[in-house]
Amino acid sequence: MKWTSSEDSGTALADKFPAVDPLTIRFTDLRDRVLALDGFDDDPKASNESKLEAIQMAWYEEFKGAQ
Repeated sequence: MKWTSSEDSGTALADKFPAVDPLTIRFTDLRDRVLALDGFDDDPKASNESKLEAIQMAWYEEFKGAQ
């Protein structure tokens, strides 16, 4: 996965942290969680606010669907 793989990252985060509301996570913590995902292999320095927001929103859609 890459920073631009927001849908894949969001799904993986929802699977790994099903009880966590992604809107309660700070971007610094979100970045750390994305970097720790199995299969994530992008440059840690390539993250930015818009990429993190896209991942957060993809995760939120998965979270809402599971409620």
